[in-house]
Amino acid sequence: MSQKFKELIDSERPVLIDFFATWCGPCKVQSSVLNTVKENIGDLARIVKIDIDQFPSIAAEYGVRGVPTLAVFKKSEMLYKESGVHDVNRLTELLKSFA
Repeated sequence: MSQKFKELIDSERPVLIDFFATWCGPCKVQSSVLNTVKENIGDLARIVKIDIDQFPSIAAEYGVRGVPTLAVFKKSEMLYKESGVHDVNRLTELLKSFA
């Protein structure tokens, strides 16, 4: 998976990674926010969810200690990382600024 992950984040378009866990309540809230963000940004960026319980090595590699944690990558570079639930407007503006 990590090779696949590296290919995923080596993109000209920003890639928002949502590090989540199935047992995490706030992650469910974040997930519905991301659905709206996806509608707002269309093809400007990709949004990908990564379950930290299924891929603990990726979470560890990028220093994810709590969920939800959102990270934005572009051309393999991490441009942004923050834990906690983000709102629609903030994420939409964030992704547009990196696009």
